[in-house]
Amino acid sequence: MHPAAPQRRLRVALAALCGLLLSLLLVPTQVAHAATDYQAEDATISQGTVATNHLNYTGTGFVDYTNVAGSYVQFTVDAAAAGQAGLQFRYANGSTTDRLMDISVNGTVVASNVSFPATANWDTWVTKTVNASLNAGTNTIRATATTANGGPNLDKLTLGSPSGGGTPGMAVAPYEYFGWGNPQSPTSVMSATGVKWFTLAFILSDGSCNPAWDGSRPLTGGDDQAKINSIRSAGGDVIVSFGGWSGNKLGEKCTSASVLAGAYQKVINAYGLKVIDIDIENTEWSSATVRQRVIDALKIVKANNAGLKTIITFGTTTNGPDSTGVDMINRGANSGLANDIWCIMPFDFGGGTSNMGTLTTQAMEGLKGKVKAAYGYSDATTYAHIGLSSMNGKTDDAGELVRVSDFQTMLAYAQQHHIARLTYWSVNRDRACGSGSDGDSCSGVSQQPYDYLKVFVQYAG
Repeated sequence: MHPAAPQRRLRVALAALCGLLLSLLLVPTQVAHAATDYQAEDATISQGTVATNHLNYTGTGFVDYTNVAGSYVQFTVDAAAAGQAGLQFRYANGSTTDRLMDISVNGTVVASNVSFPATANWDTWVTKTVNASLNAGTNTIRATATTANGGPNLDKLTLGSPSGGGTPGMAVAPYEYFGWGNPQSPTSVMSATGVKWFTLAFILSDGSCNPAWDGSRPLTGGDDQAKINSIRSAGGDVIVSFGGWSGNKLGEKCTSASVLAGAYQKVINAYGLKVIDIDIENTEWSSATVRQRVIDALKIVKANNAGLKTIITFGTTTNGPDSTGVDMINRGANSGLANDIWCIMPFDFGGGTSNMGTLTTQAMEGLKGKVKAAYGYSDATTYAHIGLSSMNGKTDDAGELVRVSDFQTMLAYAQQHHIARLTYWSVNRDRACGSGSDGDSCSGVSQQPYDYLKVFVQYAG
């Protein structure tokens, strides 16, 4: 060893320590605030009125902003300590116009022209979170309308922990499939919407117990891997989905749980996955033997991959899982599978219905009841283990339509209950149809690109 090495190591260690201390001084502290509600009707109101003419508000009413620029609601809040907090504004906007507001803290604007977009109607409330630095003790927080449209109806302000900038995480991971449906560049989708995660479909059997994209494209070295690399280079990540409706399924081609787990493991290893989705449909779903095989295989991969999250996605009725879905959940519980997310696909109900937002929340409550009964969770823990994967625009059933307003209803439900997954099928379809387009590459409704995804990306978990 060189005789000067110990002194060099000491100098390096001291420099690193100084750098760490300096970074701690420069980075704002994130304070874990206990969530505290401040009702808007109790705040200072300028050019607005307290109203009760809509449903689902909390407290004794809400504030209806006057339709002028400069109208505001000002809250006085108490922070236990100085640092970053999440300012959570619960609002409703039943108009078709975005209501923009400046958010100021102690007289200084901390976020200008914050978007409070339309909700499904004036009875549907959602939460918009703005992160801000607060002083220890008393602070004033003002939400001021910046246009002649005024502000949204404002129910309350909740002082909570920072949201991580409101960045959507793995809970909002829309499906995209690269093999067909004229796929968009995933990094372009990220730039246009702010989404960070994608659920990539589908891994199938190549005819044996061997995984391949769509049953034919290689796991590594091809276009699929290049797109995954690009997503990660842009600061995102992926969930890989196994199964779907069509093609040869690994759950059927792999004849035991151990070899099926080995097939899942190949894909986990290929991409260093943190999350996998088993979209179990059609012939895989109809076989009790295969359903049990999938559950047992997931137990194996979870035991072999610390921290790996698993999602099981399947169809539903308007009232929640059918008898097969209930059997699947019960098999999971009885087998000791600590599945992270039970996710339903609330569409293709067969009724040609147009109130899909309401029916989706109804189906979710049915799912919540079945998971709670099987696992014995509390309500909050149950919601944290369930999710939904909707379909945007026209579905596979004639006359059935999922509107952007239905997505707003689903968003409000997710924000109210803090569900684990809020996604949809699919990015490929999140655009209007052009000449010669098919149902795999467009929504079938009049829309701007990513209108549906721009609703779901507001969900931060």
